[in-house]
Amino acid sequence: MRSLWTATRALVYTSLFVWMWGWVALSLRPYDGRLGGALGTWAVPLGWAVIAVGAALAASCVWTFVRRGQGTPAPFDAPRRVVAAGPYRFVRNPMYLGGFLVLCGFGLVERSGAIVIFSALWLLVVHLAVVFLEEPDLRRKFGSTYEDYRRTVPRWLPRRPERR
Repeated sequence: MRSLWTATRALVYTSLFVWMWGWVALSLRPYDGRLGGALGTWAVPLGWAVIAVGAALAASCVWTFVRRGQGTPAPFDAPRRVVAAGPYRFVRNPMYLGGFLVLCGFGLVERSGAIVIFSALWLLVVHLAVVFLEEPDLRRKFGSTYEDYRRTVPRWLPRRPERR
């Protein structure tokens, strides 16, 4: 029952997060004219593929947070333990990568260069937040467990996990 309640909260928080960034992204559409207009029709099928990959990655991360971390993606309801399973075995921030892919794919589907550029800027801001806020907080909260994880798993560029 506890996992069901955690999963429900995670679904609500994740849905609100996606809707919020979608709304912000759509508000940038007027800037497409300044960037030379809409992207070509080639962008739409590519965008759907990018969204599918990003959504699958993000959903896997949320599921792993609920099952292994006993928490949600929301900072105020975060996992209670270090999550080093699922996609977190390959990279420390797969949920942000999934979010970036969904946002960038959305820009492609909308044929909006402004949204695609915004998604890159969003990832830059996320990187700074991870480095200067999230990682120091995780060090304080989880100590050597997080430090060991940080030393063995890269921040952004996935690689195969080391065999133990």
